[in-house]
Amino acid sequence: MARKMLIDGELSQTNEAEEAHFDFDLFVIGAGSGGVRASRFATNFGAKKVGICELPFHPISSEVIGGVGGTCVIRGCVPKKILVYGASFGGELEDARNYGWELNENLDFNWKKLLKKKTDEILRLNGIYKRLLSNAGVKLYEGEGRISGPNEVEVTQLDGTKLRYSAKHILIATGSRAQRPDIPGQELAITSDEALSLEEMPKSAIVLGGGYIAVEFASIWRGMGASVDLFFRKELPLRGFDDEMRAVVARNLEGRGVNMHARTSLTELVKTEDGIKVRTDHGEELVADVVLFATGRVPNSKRLNLEAVGVEVDKMGAIKVNEHSQTNIPSIWAIGDVTNRMNLTPVALMEGTCFAKTVFGGEPTKPDYDHIPCAVFCIPPLSVVGLSEEQAIEQANGDILVFTSSFNPMRNTISGRQEKTVMKLVVDATTDKVLGASMCGPDAAEIMQGIAIAIKCGATKAQFDSTVGIHPSAAEEFVTMRSVSRRVEGAKKPKTNL
Repeated sequence: MARKMLIDGELSQTNEAEEAHFDFDLFVIGAGSGGVRASRFATNFGAKKVGICELPFHPISSEVIGGVGGTCVIRGCVPKKILVYGASFGGELEDARNYGWELNENLDFNWKKLLKKKTDEILRLNGIYKRLLSNAGVKLYEGEGRISGPNEVEVTQLDGTKLRYSAKHILIATGSRAQRPDIPGQELAITSDEALSLEEMPKSAIVLGGGYIAVEFASIWRGMGASVDLFFRKELPLRGFDDEMRAVVARNLEGRGVNMHARTSLTELVKTEDGIKVRTDHGEELVADVVLFATGRVPNSKRLNLEAVGVEVDKMGAIKVNEHSQTNIPSIWAIGDVTNRMNLTPVALMEGTCFAKTVFGGEPTKPDYDHIPCAVFCIPPLSVVGLSEEQAIEQANGDILVFTSSFNPMRNTISGRQEKTVMKLVVDATTDKVLGASMCGPDAAEIMQGIAIAIKCGATKAQFDSTVGIHPSAAEEFVTMRSVSRRVEGAKKPKTNL
């Protein structure tokens, strides 16, 4: 029986006799979301022998511990969202007073109870992922995987035993890990791994970073009652998102009590009797129980022994791949954060699916990175899909129409909370096509998932306008924005010598 595979962009055929001398049709290094998806789907598409390796479980990762499920399930999206839910209840309970709920006693928060619930849940999910692999016939090995040849993987178990396996195809899906800025005292800070598993709830926290992890943890800790100072290098947090929506997030963080320090970096951390003292590049000094570095992540590739077989990486250590996720070594592939393309869990799932279709399904399939929605789970959350206003203006060949709506959500009119929901649509004036949508407010991610389908299908503003809204809801604002907030000239002009 012949099987098709992709080599250098072209399908070729191999037969089972040629593959018989390999231990595995596919061996995957890394059992996070992408690796698990790729291995399971490979068996669905006909791979008979699939192996996968992952480090032993622990909530806080290192070079020798990790766990099936990877960053998202164990120390990322899932536990983070659980903490966001926990932090959100504080404000909601306060708001409930104006809805007639008599809360006569002080509200107390039990961090250890939530921490145990969170750990129980990630252990449950870790078990589910293991069963998914087992049910699909994928052989799981616990240990550190390394490349020892173009068709060979070495797995080092906890006791030091080294196992070697040959594979027709090797897939690397080892993700990324948090990085620390090189400043004096940096060992006193924690990363998001430790922040999700702190034994004690901090009364005060300093967060360094302007990305989604930074603003999410600032929201979490502030929502749980801690004092929070957020330091970031730019004028606004969330660089790369729509500027108007960045300002909304900053305003909401400040409104909920986060102390914002724009255009400020930390220069030193010092351990004191009162906590950790930080110094800034503006000469300020602050002390907090916890300092979190949320300063980006780097591809988890340095211990894979890639140089031994010549797999190309960029200066960050990201594995270079073609549009089908194949490296410069035809038998070795890579997906997910280790390739540093678009670092989102659903994208890793998509890349894993495309890999399986390409290699084992006889259907070369490229991941589609257009119109991918995402969310920042600050409180309240921000969610976007498509182009920001700035991106639309930069890429457009004609004018851009911007529609915005800023309103007090219905629930806030009774609770008295002064926090507006803001929505935005970016439209091509020539084609009427909706290029991008943004929302900051309660349920933003839930609403944006549906909007993403419309934009993926190429919906026009006229089609949005002709859609009947659900009333009363915040979501209906997306189909009732009739007035143009501004028209922006987006046509690219030829350069002149003037």
